Amino acid sequence: MDNSSDIQPHTALLDAGAGPTGVSRLSSLDIYLFREGNHHGLHHHLGAHARPEGGVSFAVWAPAAREVSLVGDFNGWQPVPMYPRWDSSGIWELSDAGAQVGQCYKYRIVGADGSTVWKADPLALASEEAPRTASIVTRLDYDWQDREWMHGRGARNALDAPWSIYELHLGSWRTPEGRRFFGYREMAQPLAHYLVEMGFTHIELMPLTEHPFYGSWGYQTTGYFAASSRYGSPQDLMYLIDTLHQHGIGVIMDWAPSHFPNDPHGLAHFDGTALYEHQDPRRGFHPEWNSHIFNYGRNEVRAFLISSALFWLEKYHVDALRVDAVASMLYLDYARREGEWLPNEYGGRENLEAVAFLQQLNAAAYRDHPDVQMIAEESTSWPGVTRPVHLGGLGFGMKWNMGWMHDTLNYFGRESIHRRFHHNDITFSLVYAFSENFVLPLSHDEVVYGKGSLLARQRGDRWQQFANLRAMLGYMWGHPGKKLLFMGGEFGQPEEWSHEAQLGWHLLEVIEHRGLSQWVRDLNRCYREQPALHRRDFDGGGFQWVESNDADQSVLAFLRYADNAAPVLVVCNLTPVPRPFHRLGVPTAGYWRELLNSDAVEYGGSGIGNHGGVHSQAQTWGAFPHSLTLHLPPLSTLILAAPP
Repeated sequence: MDNSSDIQPHTALLDAGAGPTGVSRLSSLDIYLFREGNHHGLHHHLGAHARPEGGVSFAVWAPAAREVSLVGDFNGWQPVPMYPRWDSSGIWELSDAGAQVGQCYKYRIVGADGSTVWKADPLALASEEAPRTASIVTRLDYDWQDREWMHGRGARNALDAPWSIYELHLGSWRTPEGRRFFGYREMAQPLAHYLVEMGFTHIELMPLTEHPFYGSWGYQTTGYFAASSRYGSPQDLMYLIDTLHQHGIGVIMDWAPSHFPNDPHGLAHFDGTALYEHQDPRRGFHPEWNSHIFNYGRNEVRAFLISSALFWLEKYHVDALRVDAVASMLYLDYARREGEWLPNEYGGRENLEAVAFLQQLNAAAYRDHPDVQMIAEESTSWPGVTRPVHLGGLGFGMKWNMGWMHDTLNYFGRESIHRRFHHNDITFSLVYAFSENFVLPLSHDEVVYGKGSLLARQRGDRWQQFANLRAMLGYMWGHPGKKLLFMGGEFGQPEEWSHEAQLGWHLLEVIEHRGLSQWVRDLNRCYREQPALHRRDFDGGGFQWVESNDADQSVLAFLRYADNAAPVLVVCNLTPVPRPFHRLGVPTAGYWRELLNSDAVEYGGSGIGNHGGVHSQAQTWGAFPHSLTLHLPPLSTLILAAPP
């Protein structure tokens, strides 16, 4: 039984019982809300629903269809006519007394153009495993055991909480002998234990919505309400999420409302017209991804997408949605040349319909689930992505900081002797660090398509590559913003990621890789334990430069602050030259404890450091009344805590 009833979201939906065809659960108010784009619980009404008295009721939106028939296991795949509702809503219905949970079905649609297609259910709760494409009648019953997590997750998901996110592709984290994938249930315990051991607070799962092409990594979605059957049943995915919650791990799911593929069983040209997409390819087709773009100006399409988002938050207890490719939604000329796009009504390139959709989406998510977060992958400087909707923003809780990512990887990709000429790359992010609520992402996109792994992108010999990567991650964990690291980066996977192979777990037997893994583990522990490193991530008052202009030595240092907590000093020496007796100003007198040193021997470093900490000196330095004399190891990050 689903125990989530005590946390059901607010909804304006009504259950009016049977309509004219004897199967409808849609009231006149439901239809009204659907038509105006404000029905955010379509999964309770459309699709296939097992009836208490037996049989299954089916309902599908296909307003321009000439005929819609139900076909499935229960009728020998012989078309049985469905009936259009009397209210001209475009919804077709049928109740089949012989249909049962677990049986496959599709809709046979004769379109407005006279074509006949067999379509999967857009609101199916489960699908056959690819390459098969039928929908499956399914119940979502599950006995949740995460009540403690759900009642307390608001604090864990708060903007001032530590967010150390492990991004994962489920099919390639670990793979079994003789089979292609581990299932959701098989992965649950090993994954939960690993995340706890490594100290991550959240996991981000690349899309698990149903997708026909495995190589799309889930971003070419056909089933917006169906968990991918590659890894098991809906209940198996619920078990995975439940297990992660019981181990104190928050679950973020990637969700892709920006485009959908043109597979014949999917949403494209659904009823013989461009129902979900725009008819004009200048608005409705994505040239970069060879896929269709949703028509955000159509009310029913907005209702469909927002219902999908709230469905995962409600039924699967997902703690956050990371909305993919937001920039492609916001700009009408995204990935298009001149003449390949249509301007908006004011002549601009902004997609005003997409803006309104995103605002409506985020307002609905936070209204119904105030303890979750909505996270934007938005790669431009669109203003107000994380500003509340009522203040004119898009209303997301957080946004990926793509500028920080590009600058950081470019900087660490340079030979250390040249870094002095590019010091601005590593400091520029602080000019805008507090303009949005940023996540610092080192995601899967940075270790594919010839870019090289994080380790391979570092310069120098093998020792310097590992030292550079440790220093870069230390800088990242000290920098304002939540943290995201793609799987394999935590132990220095040397090759690019491939979705067809598991990570190189054997590398943990090698001292350098094992040392890097320990470094990430300790960074996560320090990040959680030191309030100064996370509480004011989005507040400029929680950051202060100590040294930002020492380009000649490629040294930078900054302080992080939190109320009622000791300040933390982060110091980076980004050349292979040790810097003994390096003086830096500090605000507080006393003993500054060295919490972490990326050059420690246990991490694979040379062992240069400060013997656990240093006492301040009563000597002003820069804007500070006290100062420290530190030994800066080569290619290193130090993290020190002020006296309590």
